[in-house]
Amino acid sequence: MFKRLLVSQLAERLNEPRRFIQIVVGARQTGKTTAVLQALESLKIPNHFVSADEPGLAQTEWLRNEWEQARALAKNGEIILVIDEIQKIGQWPSIAKLLWDEDSRFNIPLKVVLAGSSPLLLQKGLTESLMGRFEILYSPHWSYSECKEAFGYSLDDFLLFGGYPGASALIKDENRWARYMGTSIVDPTISQDILMMEEVRKPALLRSLFMLGSGYSAQELSFTKMLGQLQDAGNTVTLAHYLELLGKANMLTGLQNYSGNQIRTRKSSPRFMVYDTSLMAYADGVNRRRLLDNPTDRGRLVESAVGAYLLVRGKEEGFEVYWWRERGNEVDFVIKKGAQLTAIEVKSGRVKNVGGSLVFKQHYPEALSLIIGSANLGLEYFLSGKQPLFL
Repeated sequence: MFKRLLVSQLAERLNEPRRFIQIVVGARQTGKTTAVLQALESLKIPNHFVSADEPGLAQTEWLRNEWEQARALAKNGEIILVIDEIQKIGQWPSIAKLLWDEDSRFNIPLKVVLAGSSPLLLQKGLTESLMGRFEILYSPHWSYSECKEAFGYSLDDFLLFGGYPGASALIKDENRWARYMGTSIVDPTISQDILMMEEVRKPALLRSLFMLGSGYSAQELSFTKMLGQLQDAGNTVTLAHYLELLGKANMLTGLQNYSGNQIRTRKSSPRFMVYDTSLMAYADGVNRRRLLDNPTDRGRLVESAVGAYLLVRGKEEGFEVYWWRERGNEVDFVIKKGAQLTAIEVKSGRVKNVGGSLVFKQHYPEALSLIIGSANLGLEYFLSGKQPLFL
């Protein structure tokens, strides 16, 4: 069975002395539970694995009871407690903090892994109660290299169907694939994960924004123009907030135009970017094959694959992702890590102004410049993760 890097990362941390709660977080259907189970299988440490996913179990008392069972097992030595779908338990952050601190005070050799399919709820809980007590391991969408090795994907397969492992067996039947994407990923993320965390007064607008933005991936669209394309859109503040929620759910974000002036950056119109190209293909409906066949559409698909790849690495490695345009000169992506800058252009077949990175370098001479799709840096090589992103 294929094992992601996440498996060895988690196993290594669980082999260390007890220091932090390990939080495994990521988008729905990216294999978090499988990775946790594989990590446990590789260890010699006993474990107590439970899930709050079953109806009727997501109660605070249930969490306390399961923790106490693990404590009883820990009387015989070190043990690992794993609680999956932790976000479904009300007030879980404060309870976990209390129980973890008790274990620390009384030297109970209980290591803890918390996992869940709602990044929004987990992030909110971590910032509220568990500061200084946890480490995060991300379970991102599967990369091209992983899909190629695990499922035999070609580059075109990956561009169109993206990095959801559960959908890989369905790509020969696109209608069935689309139903899976809707019922197992898109609808639960919007109707459950986001709505459980935030009061969204217009759920239909949230979904419409996702479909519009995914269809416009790799394109700029002002909030004012969005108002004209979405029914009952309200105002630009509402749209900006909903787009932020979709970004936290690892579905769709709006990249900002890079500027050394952060005020200008925040006020710029967003360039839509999906977190996985399958979401772009899903939003396109039955005509999704044109994304591969039409040069302009394929160009957007390729740029979205590069953007999604950068978003994943940015979250794991701590850098920010932008784009840049000034007076007709454009750079597809600008990534920033501390004082380091890299300008990335994608030669994807889409008609656009060229040479933007040269102009960008005039403004920011310290920046590294990468051209993906050139003779020196092919798309497959870049998506494989072999190319350094900063000087």
